[in-house]
Amino acid sequence: MKEVAILLLLVLFVNGCGSSSPTLQSTAGGVWEAQMFGGNETASGFSFITDFTVNSNFSLDITSFQFLNLNQSTGACFTSVSAVTPTGSVVLTLNSNDTVSGTMTYVVQANGTTLTLNGTVTGTAIVTSNNSSASLTGATITGTWNVTGGSGCNATGGSFSMTQPAT
Repeated sequence: MKEVAILLLLVLFVNGCGSSSPTLQSTAGGVWEAQMFGGNETASGFSFITDFTVNSNFSLDITSFQFLNLNQSTGACFTSVSAVTPTGSVVLTLNSNDTVSGTMTYVVQANGTTLTLNGTVTGTAIVTSNNSSASLTGATITGTWNVTGGSGCNATGGSFSMTQPAT
């Protein structure tokens, strides 16, 4: 009986050591395009493209950000983007069937206006045969956005979708 218990503990120890899940954080970055839906008047049309990497602490290192269809008329929420400051985080989980789930927060601040996106990440992962690495692929982020500050920009929002353009 003692030998069986020792053997069982040894099997559990070896299995536990070799079955660690690879991380997806480093492969979640790249170029992403966000399309916004909803909003009112100047507080709409915030679609953008961004390029980021995900740090080990889940924060985003954003290297590029550009509105695609910014309304720069007088009174618009983002009249000037010279001082735009995007920040965010992505937390991902690799599920047992190689699907990916997680959450994302992305915040854009400029000239007293704050655009906040909160979304859910879904996708798949390509996992190496030895389970040592995984790459995020086919991911989509969907959720809600809101904007505060600026002229006519408070308490408005809608839904959004973010995807990685095909390369």
